Amino acid sequence: MKRQTISLIAMLSLLPLPALAHPHIFIDAKFEVVAAPDGSIAELRNVWRFDEVFSSSVLLDFDKNGNMTLDPGELKAVGKTVRNSLAQYDYYTNVTSNGKAVAMAKPEEIRADYKDDALILTFSLKPLQKTSLKGTTIFGIYDKTLYTAVDFAADSDMATSGEAFARCKRKVVRPNSDEIIAQNQATLTSMFFNDPMGTNYSQLVATRLEVQC
Repeated sequence: MKRQTISLIAMLSLLPLPALAHPHIFIDAKFEVVAAPDGSIAELRNVWRFDEVFSSSVLLDFDKNGNMTLDPGELKAVGKTVRNSLAQYDYYTNVTSNGKAVAMAKPEEIRADYKDDALILTFSLKPLQKTSLKGTTIFGIYDKTLYTAVDFAADSDMATSGEAFARCKRKVVRPNSDEIIAQNQATLTSMFFNDPMGTNYSQLVATRLEVQC
């Protein structure tokens, strides 16, 4: 189990090497912001489907009985490992309310599944402090180190639910990476892309959900 845990953490906790500062793991994501009746953020629901290469590596590391699948106990171990290893990266979740960062609590559980050769993780995050949907709230799911690429195939994959959103306007923003590079040409250095602690480039090019209430 120790070897398994180290292996998955190494893959998911973004090894701090400049050569790794581009995507090695790919996630097809779905995201939903749920509003509470009082107009605050109740929770952020996430479903992540990992690429087959990464999924197969997780299978090899956690398939203790060698039956080429992940049984309930093995899936539980995967979820527990990811829950602990991604805490320092805020589960790739970045939320701001009127320009101020909104801190999220650690998820109670990350549920893991393995279907059609893909690892699927499902979990919810809740704000540490009550955060009302007033003014501009921006939701982004991205890896600051660029090691993991998080993709939302359709705008509907960044969803909202709850009556409070009836008074809000929402839009999904998909920045053009070529335009971002052109706009930041003067500051593009090797460290801009390769800083293992992450750069603002990942934030600039990330797909995000903007809500105006």
